[in-house]
This record gives sequence, structure tokens and C-alpha cells, in this order.
Amino acid sequence: MRKLFLTFCTISIAALAQEKVDLATLHKIKAEAFQHSQVMDTMFQLTDVHGPRLTNSPAYFGAADWIVKTMTDWGMKAHTEKWPFGKGWEFTRFSAHLVEPQYAPLIGFPLAWTAGTNGVVSGEPILIESLASDADLEKYKGKIKGKIILVGAPRDLQMSMTALGRRYTDQELADLSMAPDPGIAGRGPIFIGGPQGRPGQPQAGPGGPGGRGFQQKLQKFYAEEQPAVIVRAGTGHSEGGTVFGASAGGSRDPKDPIVPSTVLITPEHYNRIVRLIDHKIPVKLEFDVEAKFQTERTDSVDVVAEIEGNRKKDEIVMLGAHLDSWHAGTGATDNAAGSAVMIEAMRILKSLDLKMDRTVRMGLWGGEEEGLLGSRAYVKEHFGDPETMKITSEHAKLSGYFNIDNGTGKVRGVYLQGNDMMRPIFEQWFEPLKDLTNGAITIRNTGGTDHLSFDAVGLPGFQFIQDPMEYDTRTHHSNMDTLDRIQKGDMMQMSAIVASFVYNTAMREEMLPRKPLPKPQPRRDGGGRGPTQQQN
Repeated sequence: MRKLFLTFCTISIAALAQEKVDLATLHKIKAEAFQHSQVMDTMFQLTDVHGPRLTNSPAYFGAADWIVKTMTDWGMKAHTEKWPFGKGWEFTRFSAHLVEPQYAPLIGFPLAWTAGTNGVVSGEPILIESLASDADLEKYKGKIKGKIILVGAPRDLQMSMTALGRRYTDQELADLSMAPDPGIAGRGPIFIGGPQGRPGQPQAGPGGPGGRGFQQKLQKFYAEEQPAVIVRAGTGHSEGGTVFGASAGGSRDPKDPIVPSTVLITPEHYNRIVRLIDHKIPVKLEFDVEAKFQTERTDSVDVVAEIEGNRKKDEIVMLGAHLDSWHAGTGATDNAAGSAVMIEAMRILKSLDLKMDRTVRMGLWGGEEEGLLGSRAYVKEHFGDPETMKITSEHAKLSGYFNIDNGTGKVRGVYLQGNDMMRPIFEQWFEPLKDLTNGAITIRNTGGTDHLSFDAVGLPGFQFIQDPMEYDTRTHHSNMDTLDRIQKGDMMQMSAIVASFVYNTAMREEMLPRKPLPKPQPRRDGGGRGPTQQQN
């Protein structure tokens, strides 16, 4: 009798754990995603037409308006929601030339929130290998006004013997699925990025090392000394015409001084100029940079669109990505790709006229590149404040949030973000998608993107695992982040998987399980809150 009772309990627990997956609807979602896809049409609009989309630039607002109109035309409720940001910036002209001893065009671009040159500037450059200490600043005080200065030592470029693009191997996914060594994990969250690291992260300021306090001194030094142009070599893996870079430490606060024109050029060109200077051969450079600051519109916007639910319409499932980008390319893989996938997932669900229980809401965020600003503002307004952990009534109504922000690579699995309770659910959701993805599931966290804003207030927020492709080696925050680097088949696959996960969440009888509420996270000096300073 006891054995029979235990068997009954085991069967009952297994039944409770069994996820209901509507295979007929899943088939419809896949058919719509692969046979009638509009994801590349959306990509064209977000990149070639409205790219790049630096937060609060005219192109960013243009992209937001286009999305609202398009999704409204598709029969959804769509609008924008304001949040405070600061002044916008865009550049409308850039030309850079080596004039002497022989002419050559220079590959590069200006860094965000720095001034233009106010016309053509030409002259012999001054090489400053380091501006990394108070002594360095004192050494050059009064000596660089109106000059073209090269800041930083030349880089020794090594020939790459490996392909720039790659997919995860089965073994790598298997390794990723294993929990990290507890001895390592005990020191803090584990953040898994691409295999090459993040070459194009925003730099605190030109001139090399130094903490935040010194970087503020450096920007003040530049603003007072007023060099004509500050020239640097591209950051990270910049080479071969690919230049990684983002901001030069210029402020979006209208009250702060403007940093003089600062440009990045490819290291090959930078090194040539330095070699000429070292050999005492006269060099002449020429720059023409037009940059505009927008101070009349300091509020930014998030884009929100919704498909109203039915019997549980007051409960919400969210999907999202960041709409903003940096400015060197057109922001294709970072992150028009994620935005286009979310727009396409919404289109698929709406076009199939699926009668979903819960309301499905999409959020496309601004200011991610500057610190998850748009998603943080939205979460604080609607769900709770991570600094105090005072939550709103809406907090109990959100089932979960799904995010895409790792480029054009296929979905290969999902990060649990430490939520063990989600593993059996995701395993069953991935099972009928085995022809599309391995469905790797890892307990590990991944950082640097907008699901963290939800996780910070105890809401289930998830980022998908994606193939690395060229994200870290060619496109992330670079001048090569363009539509041509997007893989159509991968975008269609992502759209199908995201739509199916959102549908499953919307139709699930219970809300997704949650981790315990985190403790309040007081804001650190400088506005940071933990490891979100590195954005995707």
C-alpha cells in the first residue's frame, strides 16, 4: 500500500510538472516565420533608412516613430513612453586625410558627444603617447591649443590566423550548460559574453588608463586646452579597416563643457603616421567634422506595443530589445537585429490572430548603450525601484520578459539567470524545436543588456544564447555594423523561437516561477549598479 501511494505521488508530481505545448499553434508560428517573413524588411528600415540610432538623435526618434506607425497599421496598440536622458548628438560630415608626405584617405569616424571642427582643420600633428596621469596633463598644459594631437602609442598588429565568424560547437554548448565552478561563482555573478570578449566597449575617455576621477580631469583638460582635433587609434580588435569605438567621454548633460573634436582611425593608418613622425618626416593631416547637439529635446523614449489578451488580459508577457545603437555603422547587429526579431515575433502572433490568454507587450529600449537607461526607467515606472525595492501593483502581473541582444546569430539556448525553477519549463518548450536549435540551458547569468533591469526587481528576465558569428570580432560597436552582416535565416529562426516562447508564456495556466525578491541595491557613486556598465 505504501509503495502504491508513493507511486501515485510520483505520477502526480510529474503531471504537475508537464508543460502543455500546443504543437498545432507552434506549426503555424514556424510556417509564418519561414514562409511569410518580414524581418529583413524591418531590418532595412531600422538600418539603411533609420540607422544609426544613437539615443536622442533624429534617426533614433525617426525609427521610434516608424515602429509605432507600422505596428499600429498591423492592428496593435503602439506608443512611446518618455524618460529623461540629456542632449542628443549626431555627426553629419566626416572626412580625414593624410596630405603629406603622400596623400591617403584615413578610415575612421568621430566619437559621440564631441564637437565638430568648425570647418576644415589641417596641420602637422603632435604625438602624445600617454595622457594617463596628472604629471602628463601638466607636461602638455598650454602646448596643444589649436593643434592636431595623436594620443596613444602605436599598436603592434598581429595577423589573425582564425576566422572572424563562428558558431558554437556542440561541446561549447555542453560546457556552457554546466554550472560554473562554485569557487569562482562565489566571488560574484558569472557573465558570459562572446568568445573574443567585447572589443568595442565605450571608453571612459581618450588617453589610456585612469579611474573615473582622472577621466573627468582629462575631459576638463581638453575642454580648457582646446586642441583642434584629438586623434586616436581604434579600440580593441580594430584592424583591417574595422574600427571599434563609441564615446570619448563627452557628456550628454547640457550643462557640461563640450569635449573638442575626437576621432578614431584604423590602427594601420595611425601607425603609419606615428612611423613618419618617428623618422622626422614632415606630416600634414586634414580633418573636417560636422557634429550637431540637440538640446531642445532632452527626454528620450521607449517604444511600446501590445496585443491585448483575453481571459487573463491583466497579466502580461513581455519581449524586448534595445533600439538604440552607436553611430559608426548603422547599428545592425547591435541591436537592430534584436529589435527586428521582436517586431517580427509580434507580427507573427498578430497575423495568426491567436487568442492568447495574457496580454503580450513589446518594449524597445533607448539608452541601453549608456547604461540600460531606457529599460531601467520603464521598470522603475511600471514595476519597482531596485534601489529601494518598493514595488508597484503591476509587479505581480508580469509573467516574464524575453530579450535578444547578441547580434545576428541563431538562438542556441537560454540563460536561466540563476532561476532553477525555469529549467524543466524551458526544456519542454525547446523539445519540439529541436530541428531549429540545440536548446542549451545554463544556470549562468549573462550581463550587459536589458533583461537585467527586470531581474533587478525580482522579475523573470531572460536573454537567449546566440551563436557568436562576427559580433565580437567585426561588428560590435564598429563601422562594420551594417545590414550586410545580418544572416537572414538566423533572423527567421530567432523570430520563430521568440514567438513560440512568448505564446507558451501567454497560454500557460500559471505565471512563470520567480526567484525571491532581491535586496535593495543602492546606487553607487557615478550612477552604476553592479556589472551593467558593459553594454551589448
